[in-house]
Amino acid sequence: MTRFLALATAAALTCALPAAAQVAPLPGQPWPNAADQARYQADQHRYEMDRLRLEADAREAFARQQALQARLRVMELQAARQPVPPTSYSPYPTGTPEQARARRDAVVSGTTQIDDWLDRGPR
Repeated sequence: MTRFLALATAAALTCALPAAAQVAPLPGQPWPNAADQARYQADQHRYEMDRLRLEADAREAFARQQALQARLRVMELQAARQPVPPTSYSPYPTGTPEQARARRDAVVSGTTQIDDWLDRGPR
């Protein structure tokens, strides 16, 4: 009887092993074994890195384009700006010597009042 049981188990296992190899992988897992899984994950990582690298390159190109457009716009604005006409230097009109003396005496009289106040003695 044990011999029959052992033979039946061996026959069942022999038939079951090829059937297990034909079973499709679980949904969401496109790999049948661990080596394929590692290869699949490596491919996914490589694709993602390539995608991110392309996005970074596109952002860098866009930033360079925007900087170039900004520099061109500043140059256009500076070229369109009206030049400021030069102003001629005109010194303060002193007038006649009598007027200059009167102005100087007015300034001196105002400062002498301050000097007199500063020179006063302590109370």
